[in-house]
Amino acid sequence: MRNIIDLRSDTVTQPTQEMRDAMYYAVVGDDIMGEDPTVRELETLAADIMGKEDGLFFSSGTLANQAAVMTYTQRGEEIILGDTSHIYNLEVGGLSALSQVQPRPMAVPKGIYEIALMEELIQEEGIQRAKTSLICIENTNNLNAGMVVPLENINQVCALGKKHGIPVYLDGARIFNAAVASGVEAKEIVKNVDAVMFALTKGLSAPFGAVLTGRKEFIQKARWMKQRLGGGFRQAGFIAAPGIVALKTMMPQIEKDHKNAQLLGKGLEAIEGLQIDVSRIHTNIVTASVEQLPITIEEFLNRLLEKGIKAKRISKTSFRMVTHLGIEESHLQEVISVVKNIVFQL
Repeated sequence: MRNIIDLRSDTVTQPTQEMRDAMYYAVVGDDIMGEDPTVRELETLAADIMGKEDGLFFSSGTLANQAAVMTYTQRGEEIILGDTSHIYNLEVGGLSALSQVQPRPMAVPKGIYEIALMEELIQEEGIQRAKTSLICIENTNNLNAGMVVPLENINQVCALGKKHGIPVYLDGARIFNAAVASGVEAKEIVKNVDAVMFALTKGLSAPFGAVLTGRKEFIQKARWMKQRLGGGFRQAGFIAAPGIVALKTMMPQIEKDHKNAQLLGKGLEAIEGLQIDVSRIHTNIVTASVEQLPITIEEFLNRLLEKGIKAKRISKTSFRMVTHLGIEESHLQEVISVVKNIVFQL
């Protein structure tokens, strides 16, 4: 069988042997009854890393995001969020279907939230207006860019939320990428946000889940929302165990992923006709466009696939490649060579 170089996402990783062993030997109990010691260990560890009072294990970041919004809002209210955010674009309309809130998106083109614009979008309660009850931000920002939101900007958003009495929720699916890239601990990045979720299944390379962290009373209510959505677990220690390993062992891998993304980006940048802005490569996500080439994005990706390389289409002319556990420098040199040959033959 031909080896595939899969660069579509950092969610395609395989668990390490240590993660597999942790699953096999996990001590478990009924988590809905609060009796799974491995789940509680993961939740406590996650809360400590984020500097929050408590944590809650979810099967996915999407479920954690939706439970968080349900916890903070009431039907008919409004939330402010980025127009490229995962919670707005890729959660099957969950905001409207589950929380029944109205999203008010704002542009975040460079991964920085414009505070003056955000304040203009805040709606006070009135007879004809939906009250703004939550601000949702994302770090890293834009799943097709992975840009690091500056710490100062996050703190400005939090100060704005405090000024207007609005909680700030952070979708930190790739928060550890942001931490490694900025040289700032995750705990410091999220210090002023009210609650934060992070994924275990992306750069951390675990096979399952996400953890939501925040104040104890928030987590208590979110646990109720999780159960309402059918997200309750029984003997969940088996799937929580690799998350503990990931949090303790995978930070060096994230740094390696970032270096590999730079290598890939610079290699692709040197290919004439391929459009790529390496200044936008903050973490492990590389985006490029074939707009100036005489080939469709579908044909380009098909030619890559014929050579055993998978990339993700993100627009009518663009694709992304994401570095992760299992991707080595030799793989990236092969990818650069294949792309160069495809473009040369056009």
